[in-house]
Parts: sequence; structure tokens; C-alpha cells
Amino acid sequence: MKTIAFLYNVRHHYPEANDYKNQLQGDFDDPITIRWQIKHLKNLGFNVIPIEANEEAYLKLYRLKKKINLVFNIAEGLHGKDRELQIPAMLEMLQIPYTGSSPLTHAFSLNKEKAKEVFIANGIPTPIYQVFQTYKDSLSGNLKFPLIVKPIAEGSSMGITNKSVVYDEDSLRRQVKKIITTFNEPAIVELFLEGREFSVSMLGNPPQILPIIESDHKMLPKKYQSIDSLEVKWYFEDKNLDYLICPAKIDIKLQKKLEKISYKIWQALEVLDWGRIDIRCDRKDNPFVLEINSPPGFAPPEASLSSYFPLAGRAAGLDYEKVMLGIIQSAAKRYGLKI
Repeated sequence: MKTIAFLYNVRHHYPEANDYKNQLQGDFDDPITIRWQIKHLKNLGFNVIPIEANEEAYLKLYRLKKKINLVFNIAEGLHGKDRELQIPAMLEMLQIPYTGSSPLTHAFSLNKEKAKEVFIANGIPTPIYQVFQTYKDSLSGNLKFPLIVKPIAEGSSMGITNKSVVYDEDSLRRQVKKIITTFNEPAIVELFLEGREFSVSMLGNPPQILPIIESDHKMLPKKYQSIDSLEVKWYFEDKNLDYLICPAKIDIKLQKKLEKISYKIWQALEVLDWGRIDIRCDRKDNPFVLEINSPPGFAPPEASLSSYFPLAGRAAGLDYEKVMLGIIQSAAKRYGLKI
């Protein structure tokens, strides 16, 4: 029986839209999610060693490395704007095979500014933007309201709430100040696009594009902005499963645009095994990349039916364990392992 070490971060505080400090663990997973993920790995026939990706993770990996055939990594890292690369970097140093992309790819994926620089260098469309180091920075003349304010290096809609879309200078500065103060990192301000929003999940090497997901913003209550905010992701999606349309109802022209952009990102950032790309359109259905998620959220259906990557897998006829096995087999093949 092959042994898989399962690397994760557990959430101790549930995110709240009105309390930004409580959003700091928004990228982590609930205990029930982790328990079910371990169960699914065992169902696939693996011996599983769960390791929380805390400050003791390296010591455990070092001690157990001769027993581990492969690491299934969904860890987000603990601290800093480059935190997603921490576990992959440890695994590289210890020469332990693992699922997912390299430390460099993880760093670029989390940092929205650096990802955009790669997108622009490779001719990949992305909304025009400006990074604010302080809330007093002058607004670039290229940016016209409405704008959207985000933390530069967070996932799971952390820091993105109804108040993130701003329509005037005062609101902009308040929101930028809140982001910088709460997350201790710069804020990135983008042109707010008012079109449709899609998520493209990709699996394997070379990647297969799973059925595309569209967020149906028309379903949102009037009190919500038409964005996948923290309020929407944490309080609306799981109770309104029709909100996520998969496969998205799009014409072949737009589908090919989304797929072409996604393949270009995969290649430019050297993504491995799996990833999810978020794309938003302007009013004329011109697509622009918002970000790439590596690793993407991966909650099992027992914990959430709205987790995007498993949802796309189900639309492709792949249940949770088949998607999980696909990720494992993709990584194993790269390392020449028999799993």
C-alpha cells in the first residue's frame, strides 16, 4: 500500500464579512472538510499521514520522508505574501514528490501583481490596475471609477466584500486603508468590469479543461454587488446551488477565447497537475483574467457542494475521488512513480 502525506491548513476562525481580522484564515479548510478529504484518500486505497502545515510541518516531513511516497498538498502556508510556496519549498529541499506546481508558480499565483506582470508579458488580457502601498498614494489617471479594491496576496475572497467596489475617491481610500491595515500588505486596485464571470478548472499534464463554471450574478439579492465576494462565497453559494452554472451557457466563440487564455496561463506560469483560473468579461464579452488559483479550493461534496473544482469535475462525470486520483496520478507520472 502506497503512503500519501496529506498537507493542509485547518481553519480556527470562520470568516466574517464585517470583521476583516476574522478573514485571515479564509484560505484554510474547516475540520469537517479535512476529515472527509482524508477519508476519500483512504477510500482510494492509500495509507494516509495527515500533517497540518504549521511550524512543525518540516520536522514531521523530515522524520517521515522515507515512508512517504507522495504528498497531496492543499496547504496555503501560514504567514507572509508568499506563503503558498512554503510547503512546496520544504518538499523540494527534502526531495519528497508532491502534487501541484513548483514554489515559484505558487508565489506568482498568490501575488496578484506579479501574476499580472506575467500575464501582460505574455499578451494575456487582464484588467488595468494599480498597487497602493499606502492609502495616500495618488490614483493613476488610467483608472476610472468604478474600481475594485483587493488584498494583493490573498485567496478565497478574503478582503473582497460589498464595500470593495468603489465609486469615488473617498470610498477608494477608506477601502485601501482597511486592506493595508488588516492584511499588512499592499492593496491592488483594478478597473471594475461589469460583464460575466467564469472559472476554468484544469486537470493533468498536459491539462484537460473541465466544464467551465459561470457565476449567475443575476440571482444575487439587490444588497449584493455583482461579484464573487466573501458574502456570496460564504453565505449565498451553498444555499443557492443554481447560482453556479456548470457547464456555463456560452457560445463556442467565447468558450474558445476562455480556453485559449487558460492554456496560455498554464504555459506561462508552468502550472502542474491542477489549477483554476478566474476570468471576468467586460460588457462586450471580452474576457480578462482576474487570477489563477494554485492550489484551488477542493472541498468534498460532504462539506460543500459549491466548491468549484469538484463541481467542474462532477459536470465532467468525475466524482470527487476520481478527480483526487487524477491529481495524484498526474503528479506520480511526473516523478516516474507507480501509484
